[in-house]
Order: sequence, then C-alpha cells, then structure tokens
Amino acid sequence: MKVYIMTDMEGVAGVLSADDYTDQASRYYEAGRELTTLEVSAAVQGCLDEGATEVLVVDGHGSGAIALRLLHPAATLLAGRPLGYPFGCDETFVAAMMVGQHAKSNTDGGHLSHTGSFAVDELTINGVSVGEMGCNMLFCAHFGVPVVLVTGDEAAAAEAHALVPEIETVAVKSGVRWGPASPPSRTSCTTAGQCICTPTGRERRSGTRRPGPWPATARSPRTGWSRRTSWSRCCAPPPRLRPAPRGSRPRTSSSC
Repeated sequence: MKVYIMTDMEGVAGVLSADDYTDQASRYYEAGRELTTLEVSAAVQGCLDEGATEVLVVDGHGSGAIALRLLHPAATLLAGRPLGYPFGCDETFVAAMMVGQHAKSNTDGGHLSHTGSFAVDELTINGVSVGEMGCNMLFCAHFGVPVVLVTGDEAAAAEAHALVPEIETVAVKSGVRWGPASPPSRTSCTTAGQCICTPTGRERRSGTRRPGPWPATARSPRTGWSRRTSWSRCCAPPPRLRPAPRGSRPRTSSSC
C-alpha cells in the first residue's frame, strides 16, 4: 500500500511567522525545518502502523522544509527545485495526505495564509476559489487518489472540510489574523500520527476513492498564469490568478 504525503511549512505547529521561520535566510529556519520534519515523520509512522508499505514524502515548501537526517527512515523523499505538478503523484497511490498545510489567501483567521506566494490575491478553478490545498486535491483527483487527511492551522482544516466534507483534519494551531497564532500544541505530532491511522485504514478496507470537489477534466481560462507546461502534465489548463495590489499583502480580518 503506497501513501502520498504533500508537505508545507506554514501550517506546522511552532512556525509562527514567515520572516523568522520559512526562508533560508530566516533566523529560525532550521528550527522550522525540524518542526516540519517531526510532524511529517509522525504522519509516516501512522501510515506504517496502518499497513503502508511505501510512503512518498514530497517537500512542497519553496525554500525546502524537510531535514533529511530527521526524516523517518522508512520514508522516500522527493525534494529540490524546479519541481512542478503533479509532484510525483500517480495512480499507484492508495491515499494522499497534506501535512503542515496553510489556508488560501485572504482567509479570515488564516495564519500565514497565502496561495503560492503572498503576491497572489486569489486563484479560481471553474469559478471556485481555491488555494494550494485545492490544487493538490485536484491533481490527486486526476489520478483517482483520495486526500484523506489534512493537518495545519484551524483555518486550513475548515477549508479542507469545505472541499471534502468527510475528510479527517488535525488543527495544530489557530490563527488570530494574518500573522499571529496561538502557541503550538505539545502533542501535535503524536495527534497527527494517531489520526492518520483511521482514514488510511478505512480507504484501504473499503476500497473507496473520494476524488475531491472537481471532475478530472476541470477547465479554467488560460489567463494570468505562466506555468502552462506544469499544469498540462496534470490534467487541466492553468487556473485564473488575480494578483494582489503591488506592495500589499493579502487582506485579513481585523477581528479575532
């Protein structure tokens, strides 16, 4: 049984700001990589406990977020750039998961929410506003691979349920608005690993495949996106992007 894990850094417990944690020049970058790798390794162990024979971990963070020496030894790592869609996914995987996921741009209460970069205001496919999570679900759906678990901040968990209501989620932190977040849970890694066992086993035993909210032949206008080759390899034309105003960051709610 093969399991696919897409990773990111902004939705990891303890990663509290983009400037301090998420870039190679950040003062706590190595701490961010360690926190990310610990959560991912817990996910890998949960998959193995449920009977997975192979787990592919994809480092989906732009600057890189997986510390190879700390990663679970049973995992296979796909990392480095350039790395485009579909990020190593194919029809041989039984289930997919997303660890360290953040919410899309302009999400109220979304901690470090963005879509691709902080310069993107919105991305839509077939008229549906989506973020990186939705894009990942789409290419997994193309291969018939169900996304069964998302871990990240509370706003990311809510976004996952809006796309796939029956999905399992683990919220490891909660945002106040763009930037601040509550202290990380000390048990976030263990909780994620335990939660993974349930959806993975259910998919394997039932044989069901929940593809996500769009058909594999999703269509979108060919405007505002330059990476057409990457998307044509997946299943759909490029999505519509609306850039954020120059010099601004995505809109956020001022209320808690």
